[in-house]
Amino acid sequence: MKKFIALVALVLVSAAARRADRKAQRDAERAKLRAEEEVQDMAAYQQAVQALKNKQFVLEANQVVFRNGMSAFVTSNTNFVLMNGNRATVQTAFNTPYPGPNGIGGVTVDGNSSDMKMNIDKKGNVNCSFNVQGIGISAQVFINMSSGNNTASVSISPNFSNNNLTLNGNIIPLDQSNIFKGRSW
Repeated sequence: MKKFIALVALVLVSAAARRADRKAQRDAERAKLRAEEEVQDMAAYQQAVQALKNKQFVLEANQVVFRNGMSAFVTSNTNFVLMNGNRATVQTAFNTPYPGPNGIGGVTVDGNSSDMKMNIDKKGNVNCSFNVQGIGISAQVFINMSSGNNTASVSISPNFSNNNLTLNGNIIPLDQSNIFKGRSW
């Protein structure tokens, strides 16, 4: 009987040890993945900051927030804010049966950008603003990007109406972008 109890105790101890080993292995794998993800996020952040400085960037939006606070998830290759030197484009496109002025369910407006100001605070958060002036748009654009990744929020404030719009997404260099531009006006 004592041998049986000792045998059961030995089996339970070895099972607990194996469980602890598996848990330690899972924790180590998760820590490794987290570290790799942080390195990728920091590289994306640095690319985004450089793209902003070069005025060669696209914010590909995956969420649109309207002025009344309602939001909608959207396709990132058709909802974006683009800056290419002194030219800027703002495009929205929603999944509706109505083609919209741009032919893909929304609006595309082009204009000249000016007065770009960019600052990076002590924590690495980036704030950028510029004006866009064109035939179909006259607005101020405000970009806020958190430190450590390329996730950003862009607020578009038209000068002649209060139809403010916020786009949330990722800032990437223009040459890495995969956007589809509709008809502009």
